[in-house]
Amino acid sequence: MDILTVIGVVVGLGTLLGGQALEGGNIGSILQFTAAMIVLGGTMGAVMVQFTLPKFLEAMKIGLEALKAPNNNAVAFIEKIVEYANVVRKQGILALESKVKEVKDPFFRKGLQLLMDGTEPRLIREILEVDLSFGEEHYAMAAKLFEAAGGYCPTFGILGAVMGLIHVMENLADPSKLGSGIATAFVATVYGVLTANLILLPIAGKLKLRNRLDGITKELIIEGIMSMAAGDNPRMIEEKLEGFLTEAQKKRPKK
Repeated sequence: MDILTVIGVVVGLGTLLGGQALEGGNIGSILQFTAAMIVLGGTMGAVMVQFTLPKFLEAMKIGLEALKAPNNNAVAFIEKIVEYANVVRKQGILALESKVKEVKDPFFRKGLQLLMDGTEPRLIREILEVDLSFGEEHYAMAAKLFEAAGGYCPTFGILGAVMGLIHVMENLADPSKLGSGIATAFVATVYGVLTANLILLPIAGKLKLRNRLDGITKELIIEGIMSMAAGDNPRMIEEKLEGFLTEAQKKRPKK
């Protein structure tokens, strides 16, 4: 689990509730099921209208990845590529057959399989780049869905507030209930703005970040496969691929 995502949500909610308590307000006054139903239900309905069912389901599945710890495994891929490059240099490409079965990453395994099958380097690059491009497109679409939801959410919050005020206006004959009624009406606005800016839009941003990091790792793999196909020296391959690493990753002790 991505601990920073959890901490961020807890800090955001804690600040809101803590501020409410410090101001002398009743925390229970902002816990309104009806307001939550209007905001969340309306937002989900609007998103369903905008997107197709397959894209909606795919985005929900990808969105859950925002709760998972990121796979920062570029260093491990470089180590594997250098290891396999040494095998190819000493024993030939066919010696990779037993190694391919050990690879869990489907993109890396696909590249190695193409290399082992004797596919032309130009065609290997084209195939892998198409895979990379459409993989990024799926992530981008999921991010767009959460961005759209983040745009709709505050609007439904305002709609919920208006509906609450309509109910208040219907009970003007009892002035004692006006204050609490108006306060309750505006809870929907709080839900809409909070959900959009603490959950939906941050998830969209995190998916974009994950998409870019995953793309960089796949670009690293493509360059590694191409270098192996060209018969480059494993040491030179390592030096080249280290250009994809952050400064912190470069400082890690090498195995």
